[in-house]
Amino acid sequence: MSQATVQLLQNYYKAFNAQDMDTFLSLLTDDVVHDINQGDREVGKDTFSAFMDRMNKNYKETIVDIVVMSNAAGDRAAVEFTVLGEYLATDEGLPEANGQTYKLPAGAFFDIRDGKVARVTNYYNLEDWIAQVSA
Repeated sequence: MSQATVQLLQNYYKAFNAQDMDTFLSLLTDDVVHDINQGDREVGKDTFSAFMDRMNKNYKETIVDIVVMSNAAGDRAAVEFTVLGEYLATDEGLPEANGQTYKLPAGAFFDIRDGKVARVTNYYNLEDWIAQVSA
């Protein structure tokens, strides 16, 4: 396993949890590819930043139980984790928000280039999330 890649991804989630978007975005390549769970592929750091602005307005999430796995070359990695969240404001096309909390198992796959995240593909069970916030 590549220790540099493991450290990069630990820093990525540490910045995410701290809502330190400057540090978080600094860990991405300018042409980062973001595959949204059950959604579109977006390209570019500015687009990713806009996505995070929307997410941080609608959700407060903390990532816990983080396990980072990397190939020997350090250019591919996977992370398994649990999302602890609060649904703060209604996101378009989703159930009404009223501060519901949720807990979701999730994972992400990464391409790493020049010590930065070049692609992130996130996966979680959207139906599970909808059931939790609709209960």
